[in-house]
Amino acid sequence: MKASGLGWAVLLVLLGLVVKGKAEIYIVIVEGEPIISYKGGENGFEATAVESDEKLDTTSELVTSYASHLEKKHDMLLGMLFEHGSYKKLYSYKHLINGFSVHLSPQQAETLKRAPGVKSVERDWKVRKLTTHTPQFLGLPTGVWPAGGGFDRAGEDIVIGFVDSGIYPHHPSFAAHHDDPYGPVPKYRGKCEIDPDTKRDFCNGKIIGAQYFAEAAKAAGAFNPTIDFASPMDGDGHGSHTAAIAAGNNGIPVRLHGHEFGKASGMAPRARIAVYKAIYRLFGGFVADVVAAIDQAVHDGVDILSLSVGPNSPPTNTKTTFLNPFDATLLAAVKAGVFVAQAAGNGGPFPKTLVSYSPWIASVAAAIDDRRYKNHLNLGNGKALAGLGLSRKLHQLAEVWNLWIIAASTHPNQTYTMVAANDALLDSSATKFSPSDCQRPEVLNKKLVEGNILLCGYSFNFVVGTASIKKVSETAKALGAVGFVLAVENVSPGTKFDPVPVGIPGILITDVSKTMDLIDYYNVSTPRDWTGRVKSFKAIGSIGDGLMPILHKSAPEVALFSARGPNIRDFSFQDADLLKPDILAPGSLIWAAWSPNGTDEPNFVGEGFALISGTSMAAPHIAGIAALLKQKHPQWSPAAIKSALMTTSTKLDRAGRPLQAQQYSETEAMKLVPGTPFDYGSGHVNPRAALDPGLIFDAGYEDYVGFLCTTPGIDIHEIKKYTNSPCNSTIGRPSNLNTPSITISHLVGTQTVTRTVTNVAGEETYVITARMHPSIAIETRPSAMTLRPGASRKFSVTLTTRSVTRSYCFGEITMKGSRGHKVTIPVVAMGHWR
Repeated sequence: MKASGLGWAVLLVLLGLVVKGKAEIYIVIVEGEPIISYKGGENGFEATAVESDEKLDTTSELVTSYASHLEKKHDMLLGMLFEHGSYKKLYSYKHLINGFSVHLSPQQAETLKRAPGVKSVERDWKVRKLTTHTPQFLGLPTGVWPAGGGFDRAGEDIVIGFVDSGIYPHHPSFAAHHDDPYGPVPKYRGKCEIDPDTKRDFCNGKIIGAQYFAEAAKAAGAFNPTIDFASPMDGDGHGSHTAAIAAGNNGIPVRLHGHEFGKASGMAPRARIAVYKAIYRLFGGFVADVVAAIDQAVHDGVDILSLSVGPNSPPTNTKTTFLNPFDATLLAAVKAGVFVAQAAGNGGPFPKTLVSYSPWIASVAAAIDDRRYKNHLNLGNGKALAGLGLSRKLHQLAEVWNLWIIAASTHPNQTYTMVAANDALLDSSATKFSPSDCQRPEVLNKKLVEGNILLCGYSFNFVVGTASIKKVSETAKALGAVGFVLAVENVSPGTKFDPVPVGIPGILITDVSKTMDLIDYYNVSTPRDWTGRVKSFKAIGSIGDGLMPILHKSAPEVALFSARGPNIRDFSFQDADLLKPDILAPGSLIWAAWSPNGTDEPNFVGEGFALISGTSMAAPHIAGIAALLKQKHPQWSPAAIKSALMTTSTKLDRAGRPLQAQQYSETEAMKLVPGTPFDYGSGHVNPRAALDPGLIFDAGYEDYVGFLCTTPGIDIHEIKKYTNSPCNSTIGRPSNLNTPSITISHLVGTQTVTRTVTNVAGEETYVITARMHPSIAIETRPSAMTLRPGASRKFSVTLTTRSVTRSYCFGEITMKGSRGHKVTIPVVAMGHWR
């Protein structure tokens, strides 16, 4: 009997392990209002709700007692349903949404769904980073920073929260200087965690808060403390980079390979940094951790949230893009007065690739600024092959953002023998190491390579990150080569080639036809015996010194990788009556701080700075500029800040021509096409103009709920579940949401939309004009209006289908003020007969 009993015990243990093995993370929303919207009604607990755009006083007794009450209810619900030890609650969400995240089996999740008081149970899903010279390019030093007291006061006492991969606190971009110390910021109540290795906290006045969130990652078995760090320490590099772009110190020397490349600065160099680490090196992050980080950031009192992350893919039961725990949490954050900038996504240049959808978020597309890095490989047959410059010579610069970089060329007026890696093998067994990648100097014959140019091949290993340009440079240097050539023989659509700083002359040939020219010349010039072994190396060449970047007047351009609209309202990809992205900002080849622990970019492992691209880099530009606007206009709502950025943006490049967007040609090569609002939103950010926009299009929490209530396909019960608000909106259609853009995805006959503007300057008279594609007629009323300071006025826009083109048509409304202000908003519509 004992043996039998033991057998049953073992079986139960095994069954327990099976159940545990199947356990997943779920985000649960329950009845009852969160702190931000609780209007009273529960015995013994007074109201804690705030008005739209009002800061939450999380230190008050009312708030803390109600928060404790909600958490006890979460614990009680789980305790009543399940046996202790059969589940693990990860977080209680109390401030922005009322619910919790829990690790339990699918069977338990089904039980939870049926429990009284439970509104929804959603399986967690992952988010990913959106990575793929700027202050001068944007005019900040002369046009914006002086308005805030100069660079040493730009962003003063504004707190930017970063939900990202943490921070490397010892970087000079985040140092606090003793000659100009930071004072306390009473409104911020965040904490600083202690580094378990150094026993020092992460804060220094510049960094004002530092916490990490990994309960979901740990429960899923994805967290590795050795490389992920159980602290706010950045084990990736991405978080340090984004924080430095938005709020890094001014004038920080950028040094790599013993050379200085100029000086770096954040958009708001005096702003404070609050770190909420929820993204990790290998797996990205879990929404349960990200929501907990956002909830905490708003509780702590941040002014701005920078999100360079987006969802991998939504849970299968998520119907709408606007209503899920992630977007609902951000809606509540905006209600609490927090401006949210989110990367639009890197799925471009294809349509409907956005990962940032909601009207309360500023969705940021990525632009290429005015720097281009080019070089030439000069062959012995007289051909000059264009390529990307990879090396840098020591050159002192005033600012990294106006980077003038001189290439470390091979010796002028001298050619060198070229030796292919495959022809320099020590023995044939080395072929298993992909020797043409030039990643292992020990498999190549130094006697053949020394003093020559090493030819290497750009294989798929570089795309997946198992090979790097940095390692090619190290290999060439170790073998005594005077330089190297990395030639691309095959290229996949979407592959982007960025310049990489290296210590010796080098060039990347990205054009496959030029690579073929190089291979043909090398083969013709390199005699071999009957076994294929090289008799003598006769191919010669030199790497030019043409790496001084050209400051292109065609800048800015929409980057190839930047996600495109139209926006979608659901995951059946039905078009939304809302324009996205909202705005364009620099996001290509951005220099900023890096973590020495970071491996996100193999070419910058161990470095203090990195030059990388992505809408991840564009979003913190907007977050930092928003901090400058918040500093000058502390009473502005998040919608007012977003409006100022959008209505003053530019749709012209530096040469005065309409913005262009990178796109694929029929041969999958990159070409430039005229840009549209689906590429750049309202246009490229213009910080100087945004400080004084003249008019703003304001909106608040109730307006956003009205947008949800009028969007087709959204269940009103879903809206109530996430917002705790009934659908009694009067806006009529989602296109009537008071945004600084107009989108009608299905225009039948005639439709009129209204907008309300508020004057944030002196009394001014505005003349309103409109233009549109000929297939759609547009009319605005009134044609002019005079507004006193602080006054608001409505105007209407009527669109009529003249002919059906089966594609979107674009236009804009311009409001020119008598005192020099100019406000523009894009108009997007597709005409239908029915």
